[in-house]
Amino acid sequence: MNNKTLFEKIWDKHVIKKIEGGPSVLYIDTHFIHEVTSPQAFKGLEKRGLPVFRPKQVVATADHNVPTLHQELPIKEELSRIQVQTLKDNCEKFGVELYGLGHPYQGIVHVIGPELGVTQPGGTYVCGDSHTSTHGAFGSIAFGIGTSEVEMVLATQCLLQSKPKLMRINVDGNLNKGVTSKDIVLYVIAKITASGATGYAVEFAGSAIRALSMEARMTICNMSIEMGARCGMIAPDETTFTYVKGREFAPKDAEWDKKLAEWKTLYSDEGAAFDKEYHFKAEDIEPMITYGTNPGMGIGVTGHVPQLSEINAKDKPSFEKSIDYMGLHAGENIKGHKVDYVFIGSCTNSRIEDLRQVAAFVKGKKKADDVTVWIVPGSKQVEAQAKEEGIDKIFEAAGFQLRQPGCSACLGMNEDKIPAGKYCISTSNRNFEGRQGPNARTMLASPLTAAAAAVTGVISDVRELI
Repeated sequence: MNNKTLFEKIWDKHVIKKIEGGPSVLYIDTHFIHEVTSPQAFKGLEKRGLPVFRPKQVVATADHNVPTLHQELPIKEELSRIQVQTLKDNCEKFGVELYGLGHPYQGIVHVIGPELGVTQPGGTYVCGDSHTSTHGAFGSIAFGIGTSEVEMVLATQCLLQSKPKLMRINVDGNLNKGVTSKDIVLYVIAKITASGATGYAVEFAGSAIRALSMEARMTICNMSIEMGARCGMIAPDETTFTYVKGREFAPKDAEWDKKLAEWKTLYSDEGAAFDKEYHFKAEDIEPMITYGTNPGMGIGVTGHVPQLSEINAKDKPSFEKSIDYMGLHAGENIKGHKVDYVFIGSCTNSRIEDLRQVAAFVKGKKKADDVTVWIVPGSKQVEAQAKEEGIDKIFEAAGFQLRQPGCSACLGMNEDKIPAGKYCISTSNRNFEGRQGPNARTMLASPLTAAAAAVTGVISDVRELI
């Protein structure tokens, strides 16, 4: 009997044709698009006189360029305005459903797919956005593609893909208080480096992973791309099925029963072969924070910026350039470092659970006077839920600003930029130079660690404040 991994079970079912000595033609179940990587693809279709092959399998939303204040007004930034309008025009022209500004389903593409029940176990999902790996939390194959590939999927609902190598990362045991799924993934990336999973599809497994909620699992798969992985995935289980059931586009009635029976077969068989495997203990993980300019430059909050002697010779020049950009020094403790901005949002950590966690921590507290705090929900639905639960009032009382949905300060592509030289504790996924605005200094952390910094004004160990 052929023992298969979760990845192989889904991959094999979606391969339409194998090209001898080349890639495979892979069928794509759902194609997510947004305003940044779709205009050139639609232009390509127009040039060739081609329609969108299966418009019902394309889901569009505006997220990267949208302002997060006064969304009812025309967009101020010219490029952003043009991109959002172009998406609207293209969707109308090609018959694609658009959840644009003002639509109750609008939001960050990787937040709305799961919350609408579009993302389901066993499927293949692509988007012209690297963090498409988020959807793998449901036990599916999901990855980012380039603009020419966006065009290929729009035209054919298929993609040329080479099968990646397979890796399994096991995290077993119980997390300590104040430690979240964001800390797990930052810890793993710090251990295996930002290129440690290059060329691999990564399955996350182990008791600590199985104990996580769906939203926490999405955070882990979202950041699998930050260790170089092609995609990240977690086998579906009761947690997954309960989350999907009853959502807008989830299967109903007899179709649900049929799908559920299929989904229950989606796991890596005993004895299935992985090219590489890692094991980590949940107890070893403390609240994490990055100090450098790639997501692998992370340390526990009680740790110090590495000494030069702790860095490989070949990595020393980039390490020195990185801490110079960040205005830090080798060997200094990270705890107690001044913070200017706190950004809680992005496709990594802008779901209702993230907001609930922050609200529970800050209730009755106030932000530090010299810290600006932006909380940006991942979708209109998350925003509405936060208001329904009174979370907005807790934030308001604490001096936190709850904005409108969008990618916001995750990337300097809209009005929400961090000023040059300022330190921002961010719950997003990337801390590259200039990612949040020219010369902005980004430190990645969990929503809890970000909230602790908002209240104290410095990097703090949330475990001491809970």
